[in-house]
Amino acid sequence: MVRARQFASKLDMYRKVPGDLVEGSKQGSLISWFAIFTIGYLFYKETSDYFNTRLVTNLALDRRKSNDNDMIKVAFNITMMDLRCDHIEVDAVSVLGNNQNVTKYISKFPLDAEGVAHVMAARNMRQHDIEEIALHDSSVGKSIEDLHESGEQAISLDDKTLGFAVRENDLVFVDFFASWCSHCQALAPTWEVLAKVMYDASEETIEEGGEDYGEQELKEAEKLDVPVIIAKVDCVAQQQLCLDQDIRAYPTLRLFVNGEPFGGGDYRGHRTILDMVQFLRLVEEQLGRDGKLSAESLSSALEKHLDMSVEERHWAEAFERTRKHHHHFEWNPSDHPGCQLSGSILLHRVPGNFYIEAYSPTHDLAPTMTNVSHEIHWLSFEPADYDHKRRSGPLPPNFYESSRPMNGNVYITRNLHEAYHHYIKLIPTNGNSFQVMQSSQLASYDRDITPEAKFIIDLSPIAVQYERVSRHWYDYFTSLMAIIGGTFTVVGFFESGIRTVAAARRKRVSHNSKARQVY
Repeated sequence: MVRARQFASKLDMYRKVPGDLVEGSKQGSLISWFAIFTIGYLFYKETSDYFNTRLVTNLALDRRKSNDNDMIKVAFNITMMDLRCDHIEVDAVSVLGNNQNVTKYISKFPLDAEGVAHVMAARNMRQHDIEEIALHDSSVGKSIEDLHESGEQAISLDDKTLGFAVRENDLVFVDFFASWCSHCQALAPTWEVLAKVMYDASEETIEEGGEDYGEQELKEAEKLDVPVIIAKVDCVAQQQLCLDQDIRAYPTLRLFVNGEPFGGGDYRGHRTILDMVQFLRLVEEQLGRDGKLSAESLSSALEKHLDMSVEERHWAEAFERTRKHHHHFEWNPSDHPGCQLSGSILLHRVPGNFYIEAYSPTHDLAPTMTNVSHEIHWLSFEPADYDHKRRSGPLPPNFYESSRPMNGNVYITRNLHEAYHHYIKLIPTNGNSFQVMQSSQLASYDRDITPEAKFIIDLSPIAVQYERVSRHWYDYFTSLMAIIGGTFTVVGFFESGIRTVAAARRKRVSHNSKARQVY
C-alpha cells in the first residue's frame, strides 16, 4: 500500500523544465509557427467535415410499406418519324396477362415532313367516329364473283396503265388493295358497284338506279360535271408500283387529280357508295372554285378511255413502253408524315412492356412500308402515387440524369423489317423514385410481321437505399487529439533532426579548423 502511494506521488507525465534551463532559437521559432499553422488548418478541415453529412449507399430487398404504390406511371413524349397518327396504336402488356390498349389516353400531334406540327389542336386520333367507320356498303348484297359475271366495271391498272390513266383523265379514283387483306375483300363488291354507278351516271343510261344500287346514289353521281374513273391496283401483283406510290395500308383509296394525288390526302371516310360519291362531288366543287378543272374540255375523257378500241389500247401500251424507265425507290419527304405522341400510362409493378405499333382499325398495313424510327424527347418512370412536392429521401446529385437516360436519343432504322427494342431495368430507391438502366437492340422481323417499337420493362428485386450520415462526436474529438498530438510529435522529430544535423556540422567545422591550426 505504501509502495502504491509512493508510485502515485512520483507519477508526473507533465514535468516542467526550469525556464533558465530552456534555450530558444530562431530556428525553433519558425518551426513552431509552422506547427501552429498546420494544427489550425487540420483543425478547420476536421471541424468542417464533422458538421457536414455524406451520402452512403446500401443495398437491400425492395420491401414496400403498403400496396398503395403497386402501379408505375410511365410518362413519355415520343416522335414517330414516319408513321401517320391514325396508323399508331399503343398497347401495354404485363406478365400477369393484362393486355390493354392505351391509345385513347394519349395525345397525338400530326407532323409534316419537316417535323412541324400541323395547325390544329392536339387530339386523340383513335376516337369513336374513326373506330366505327363503315368498312363497306352493307346494301350491296352480291359477291364480287356475281358482280363480275356481267363484266368488271372497276378498271384494273398496272405499272404501265396507271400513269396513262392519270394523265389522260382529270379524276381517277384508285383502290390500292391486297388480295390477302380482309378489309379489301369486304370492300371489293362496294368498289365494283361504285364503278358501275359512276359509269351509268356519266352515260346517263339509267334513270331510276340499277339493280345493285339505289336512286339516291345515282342522283348524287349525276351531279358530277367531270367523269371519274374508278380503278384498282393489286399490290400483290404490282409490288414495285405500290412501293413507288408509298402505299402503306390496304385498302388505300387515293384520288388522282390532273395526274397528281389529291392534296387533301387519301380518302378516310365511310366506305359506302353514297359517302364516296359525295366525297367526289365535294372535291370537284373545291377544285372548280380553285380553277383546277375545266369540265368543257374534259367531258369526253371517260368516253375516250372506256370506248378505246383494241388497236388503240395496244398503241397506248406500246407508247407507254417507249417512255418507260426504271423507277428506283426515292425518298419523297411529303409522303412521310410523322406523329408526336404525348401522354402517360399506368403499368402494374411487375415485369412487362409497352409498344408502339402500326395499326389501323380500317386498314391492313403493309409490313414492308412500316418504319418505326423514333425520337424520345421524354421518358420517365415513377410510382403512381409519387408526390413531386414531397421530398421523400436523399438522392445523389446526378440521380435525375440516371433516371432518364433515354431523353433526347434518336433511334433510326435504315433497313426494312427492323425496329428498336429497348430493355429497361428499374431499380427502386428509398427516394420513391427509380434508377433506370437501359440497353437498346436492333431487332429483325419476318417479312409478313409488322415492326414495332417495343419498351421491355423489368424491375430489380434489390433496392438502392441512400442515406445521409454524420460523424459521432467522439470520433471528432479523437481526431482533434490525434491532430494536435501527432502534429506536435512529428514537428518535434523534424526539429530534433534539424538540430542534430546542425550540431554535427558545427562540430565538423570546428574540428577542421583546429587541425589547420596544428599544421
